[in-house]
Amino acid sequence: MRKLFIALTLLGFMATANATIATPNTATSVATSIVQDEEAPAQSASFTQELKKRFIEGGPGFMGIVLICLILGLAIAIERIIFLNLATTNTKKLTDGVEEALSSGGVDAAKEYCRNTKGPVASIFYQGLDRMDEGVESAEKAVVAYGGVQMGQLEKNVSWISLFIALAPMLGFMGTVIGMIQAFDKIEAAGDMQPSLVAGGIKVALLTTVFGLIVAIILQVFYNYIVAKIDSIVNDMEDASITLIDILVAQKK
Repeated sequence: MRKLFIALTLLGFMATANATIATPNTATSVATSIVQDEEAPAQSASFTQELKKRFIEGGPGFMGIVLICLILGLAIAIERIIFLNLATTNTKKLTDGVEEALSSGGVDAAKEYCRNTKGPVASIFYQGLDRMDEGVESAEKAVVAYGGVQMGQLEKNVSWISLFIALAPMLGFMGTVIGMIQAFDKIEAAGDMQPSLVAGGIKVALLTTVFGLIVAIILQVFYNYIVAKIDSIVNDMEDASITLIDILVAQKK
């Protein structure tokens, strides 16, 4: 009995010792996690501050113009993306609905169906059906003519995005040239080639170029998406127009 008591006492001391040893390690790990959690916002804040610092160092003149190009380009790009997404139509469903309306209620029912459907394809269908009384050839001409009008609506303001894509790096390169000129003016005024004299001008030159290229890259991505979306809608418009003419020809027979 005494041996059992001594053994239990030794086990109790060993458990207490292990807990005591583990406590500093646990505290250390908790402290490390707290420090890491505090460092994450600090790193994010430091990135924002660094970006602001570099922007100011680049000069408010050219950097401000480049920033305006980015803001205007993004505004136009977002507006075009929303418009193009709203203009996307299920052409298969539309053609089936028009064909069914023509069979059941005639041209007026088909026009009403197109009037209640959003998108450029439905507008083209409506114009073709509106000229149906003058013959299939007149309807086809109306479809082709109004298709050009709708294509112009889809491409509206896209040229401004391409302008900002070209303008942003050009402004950056202009800032580069002006920064190098300032650096050489300081060398000429001092009469000595010291790194401290040219460092400021070269930094401005590089910063304006970098920001101009970043703006051009961002806008180029949006521009390519918009152009691809327009091409997709135009292809749907052309296929649907051919299908509509075939439906009208079949209805005339």
